[in-house]
Amino acid sequence: MRKDAKNYNFLIIEDNLGDYVLIEEYLSEYILDPHTTHAVTFEEAKSNLKGEENFDLVFLDLSLPDHSGEDLIKEIIQLSKGIPVIALTGFSDLEFSIRSLSLGISDYLLKDELTPPFLYKSVIYAIERNRYIEDLQDSEKRYSELFHLNPSPMWVFDENSLAFLDVNEAAISKYGYTEKEFKQMTITDIRPSEEIPKLQNYLSGQNQKKEVYSNLFKHITKTGEILDVEIESAPILFNDRKAKMVVANDITDKIRHIQTIETQNKTFKEIAWIQSHVVRAPLARMMGLINLLETMDVELAEENKQIMEYIQKSAEELDQIIRDISKKSENIVYADEK
Repeated sequence: MRKDAKNYNFLIIEDNLGDYVLIEEYLSEYILDPHTTHAVTFEEAKSNLKGEENFDLVFLDLSLPDHSGEDLIKEIIQLSKGIPVIALTGFSDLEFSIRSLSLGISDYLLKDELTPPFLYKSVIYAIERNRYIEDLQDSEKRYSELFHLNPSPMWVFDENSLAFLDVNEAAISKYGYTEKEFKQMTITDIRPSEEIPKLQNYLSGQNQKKEVYSNLFKHITKTGEILDVEIESAPILFNDRKAKMVVANDITDKIRHIQTIETQNKTFKEIAWIQSHVVRAPLARMMGLINLLETMDVELAEENKQIMEYIQKSAEELDQIIRDISKKSENIVYADEK
């Protein structure tokens, strides 16, 4: 396999040395010579981001010794000054992941789900999307190439009428409308009715101070399929009309994946409770009966004594197994308990 020979410079903010080494190894699977800088704390990361070194991308562990959570994301986004940031976490939290994306995180990855190709794809997507947004801000000269050949759905809409002015092939393929149909529609036509207030809030001017705006919305295709979409928009002058260019990234599968993990976490908690409270009760009664039989003044045949010993030993082994499982269950930190 031919490796990517571009010179990438990564800042990895990670307090777990094992996870840092693993990320380095995964990057080396697809990148010929990745350069990485390791920061263990938020203060170290701040120093690196304020330094003279230019980074292509930042990997951010969401739980550092001196900072964590949403505030950490906000400060790193501010310090990165346009550098794409990929969040790394060991926990699945659907609501927090959605909030993270709306705060400006390029991607939200679960450490346990990482593989070399998945990590490389996320890196390239984040870097290329970031480069694309910068190109939009710098110049409109490359509009045709960036717009029509972009693999992500894109469109331009009129700021006043909200009418679609242009759409690319990816948008036509994703949403199922022809170019002619799109140009007879407005951007409200691809929103479920319950999403219209959110769109109106965005259009009201609350977020218009930003040159580049990003948020999460739900869209609806021609066939009625509901999509979870991360959008980024930037102002553009289109045929002398004030307009906005939008890039739409379908994250439906990602959110469903996180929801599946959330459901699994709930199931694991229920199993842990059942084995700790429900299974132990009959076992305790059985062990009590065994002890009762041993104290009774009844002469048992040698063969029956041996059977009783086997039963006693098996019950004790099962009790120890349940205790071990309970102990391990108590040490698990679930996403909704963070």
